[in-house]
Amino acid sequence: MLGKTAGGLYWMFRYLERSENTARLVAAGQRIALTRSRADDDWTSLLETTATCDAYLAAHREVTREAAIDWMLREPKNPSSVLSVIEAARANARLVRTALTREVWESVNESWMAVRAALASPVSERDLPAALTLIRHRTAHVRGAFAGTMLRNDIYNFARLGTFLERADATARLLDVKYYVLLPSAQAVGSSLDNVQWETILRAVSAEGAYRMTHGQDVRPRRIAQFLILDGRQPRSLAFSVAKLCDNFRYLSDSYGARVPSQERTEALEAATFHRGIDDIFDAGLHEFIQDFLARLAAIGAQVEVDYRFYA
Repeated sequence: MLGKTAGGLYWMFRYLERSENTARLVAAGQRIALTRSRADDDWTSLLETTATCDAYLAAHREVTREAAIDWMLREPKNPSSVLSVIEAARANARLVRTALTREVWESVNESWMAVRAALASPVSERDLPAALTLIRHRTAHVRGAFAGTMLRNDIYNFARLGTFLERADATARLLDVKYYVLLPSAQAVGSSLDNVQWETILRAVSAEGAYRMTHGQDVRPRRIAQFLILDGRQPRSLAFSVAKLCDNFRYLSDSYGARVPSQERTEALEAATFHRGIDDIFDAGLHEFIQDFLARLAAIGAQVEVDYRFYA
């Protein structure tokens, strides 16, 4: 496969996953803000999570709920806004149109039109839940068309690399926002506020039902963190995402007859990260663990582009 085509598939699915994850982050911000008196501080934290806070502050005098939500959903100057990444996903889909089935292309195009219409003007507080649900449903529609119609070959594998790199990054950032940035003080650890915020993180990744199926009604922060970091059955956990990356790298190496450095880095990340227990992670520092994980993941993402010559 041409590197340009591989890169188009990879980034198409990174952008689609990012649009959904941003919608989930905004929903989490809405719920967490209800538990706190200084809600604008929470939106600053969420902007920091998306790595766009500096750009936001360059365009706005202060952080407000309305402006932050508009920045994350609609702002064309923000390359990570939902509207920006949906448009970028469609542009990449057009680039690789001949590699996609008709159903996948139509689903991407319909999703772009639906989201663009929903975000044509600032979203009111009343309409926000419906808009966020639409974004999640449209990206799920694309994934369904892709899973149901695409041949399991290198096209499929490059798309999956983009999906799970982006998903692992998003889940790690969401965990970091909760534990390191949003929690107001050490005294709040273990409090009802702490537990409510952790439950909000579960809801943000649609994992509250799965968690209770696994752990019952015993909602504890460490168990939630363990579920979202180490449980390989949870489809948005770090362990699940990295395992899928390893699988798809292996399929590509089998197809091309060669291992690449990004595959070796991913296998090293899996070996170094998921052999330990959650108590070891908390004792060493959850924030430090997540920052190390994100740095390794970013290095893998950069190496993928070199290994498969996306821009050659």
